[in-house]
Parts: sequence; structure tokens; C-alpha cells
Amino acid sequence: MAVCTELLIGTRKGAWVYRDDGARGGWTVDGPMFLGEIVNHFVADPRDARVRLIAAKTGHLGPTIFRSIDGGASWIEARRPPAFAKAANPDQARAVSHTFWLEPGHADEPGVWWAGTSPPGLFVSNDNGETWDGVAGFNNHPMYWRWAPPDGGTPDGALLNQIVVDPRDPAHMYLATSTGGVFESLDRAATWAPLNRGVEVSFLPDPFPEFGQDAHFIALAPTRPDRIWQQNHCGIYRVDRPSDQWRRIGKEMPQAIGDVGFTIVPHPRDADTAWVFPMDGTTVWPRVSPGGRPAVYVTVDAGASWRRQDSGFPSDQGWFTVKRQAFCADRGAPLGLYLGTTGGELWMSDSEGEAWRPIAAHLPEIYSVTVAQGMD
Repeated sequence: MAVCTELLIGTRKGAWVYRDDGARGGWTVDGPMFLGEIVNHFVADPRDARVRLIAAKTGHLGPTIFRSIDGGASWIEARRPPAFAKAANPDQARAVSHTFWLEPGHADEPGVWWAGTSPPGLFVSNDNGETWDGVAGFNNHPMYWRWAPPDGGTPDGALLNQIVVDPRDPAHMYLATSTGGVFESLDRAATWAPLNRGVEVSFLPDPFPEFGQDAHFIALAPTRPDRIWQQNHCGIYRVDRPSDQWRRIGKEMPQAIGDVGFTIVPHPRDADTAWVFPMDGTTVWPRVSPGGRPAVYVTVDAGASWRRQDSGFPSDQGWFTVKRQAFCADRGAPLGLYLGTTGGELWMSDSEGEAWRPIAAHLPEIYSVTVAQGMD
């Protein structure tokens, strides 16, 4: 029986679905959906193939969540999207600019979803995204305004840009933020503590603070969840728990390329293997491929060494990069890798990065690429 792969694409101007022929050889397309709206994240529920959620910022509804419970055939807006509670102190008033990240809950918690917003906020839904509640353990933490200062963050605003749930324990969670770095909870988001030891912040007077890092992306190794990969604003890191000391494995990248980027993708069956897509991290931060020569880099030894994979990409004049949510893998053998670019191109490799080919071009700027897989 063939495995059918669907790529769920969120862009600056809407959403698309690309569906393969069961062999990753040919693709059909559905879309656009929500044309003209910013789609930050488009995610299928691995626990229930009928459920899909879209985090959108719309011109008429503002920031909201759209949900489908029929595999994307129809969509309805969340009855109560993520929103901060009214603040007693007007100086601490917060309004959700947009929902940036959607995370299905633990396999043992069907219907549960988590969301991260800008400004940094953590929200939870227990009804497949129909209603959302703020999580006081983070949003009202006594350290919140130091972890998420209002003048910090990315050009599009400060972010709680990722939520990761330990597959072995729904109470064990991690957050990545653009203003405070990585945080850990052992009690299902009731309390949080920074997890940033050893992660450099080159732009601060103290380059190794307890918090203040810009964690672009974190990922658990699926076969070894105590291993966490991190692509940070200031390099590529890895930590193996229970240690809390991150190691900068990006120092092993070629010096001319550097270790700046937005995302990192672990291999689902090999805890020592992961991929990154470097970008130009020189002083002006142009957010393009170094030298206009795009490439993926892979490690197969937990970051001790990195190897360039650029077959199929432009050999020059390729001035694009890949955003946080726009690089992912399927579960095929060999593994399929997929990435979307700021130039609106969708690329794939069905050889674990050894060769790349385009699936689509001329889409709007791609914000997210996620995989939904089922059986034909």
C-alpha cells in the first residue's frame, strides 16, 4: 500500500496543499485557500487525519485560527481564538498580533492543541482548536516581562515561536522564544524555567545570560527525545539531557558559511543526523543564502562534522532563505525532505538531501511547510 504525502503550505498570501502520487514522483495542487491572508502555520493532526488547523492573520478578522474536521474539505473560524486576558495594569496590556506556531498535543491527549503567539503568549485548546485559553503558567509568570520585553524580538514582533511536547510525557514541555531563549516545564505548563546555559548572545554585554537568547528553532531527536537540537540566532547547538549545558556544534560548519539560520530538521530514525539551511549572518543580516549559493548541510555524527548538499539548487544567484516553519521531513525510506523559500519556491529531496528538485515556483513568500501522511 502506497504512502500518500501531502505538503501543507502556508504563505504570505494564502495556503496551498500539494499531494503526491504515492511515490513522491508527481504532485497535484489544491489552492489557494484564504487567498491574500497571511498564513503563518498550517498543520495536520497526526492523531486524527480529519483535523487540520491554520494560524492566519486576516484583513477582516484579524489574527485567528481556522479549523477543519473533514481533512480540509471545509473550514470554520475558531469560536474563541487565542487572546490575552484584560490586564489590570494598562501598562501591561497585550493584544495578540498573530498566532505563529500550532502544536498538536501529546498522543495520549486527543483534541489538545498548543499555540504560540506574538507578543509571546502560550495558549491551549482542548476541543481541536474551537476555543483557546491563555496558559497562566507562562503568560502571567512573575518573570514574563523580563523574558518577553516589549521592545525585543524579530522585525515582525517578539515571538513565542515554538512549543515541543516530550513524546514520553505530556507534562514535559519546551518553549522557544525570540526574546528569552528556551524554557522547560515539568508540570504541563504550570511552571517554567530557562534552559539556555552555554548559548551565546553575542549582541548583549553578558554573552552568556540565563535568558535573553533568540532561539530560532528547537527539535527533539525522535528516537532519542533527550537530545535537543537548536538553531539559534547565534549558532547551532545541541544538548543531551539531563545535562543543561548546550554545546555549539555549529562551530564545525565551514567558516565561510557560518552557522546562522532559522531551522533544523532531525532524522526520524537516526538521532545523530540532522539538516540545516544556513543563511548569510554577516553584519547587515540580509537573510539570503551565503553568496547566493543555496545549500543544505547535514551532520551524521551529532554535529562533529557537516557536509554540504547542494545538487539541484542554483549554483549562483540564488538569493533566498528558508524560514522557521518551512523545512520538514516525511517518514519515508529513504527520507523525504521538503523546504519552502522566501522566493516562493517549493523544493524536495527523496534521497535524504543528496539531490534536490523543485515542486513548485512563483508562490508567495513561503512561511511554513508541514507534512501530512496517510495510506492510499
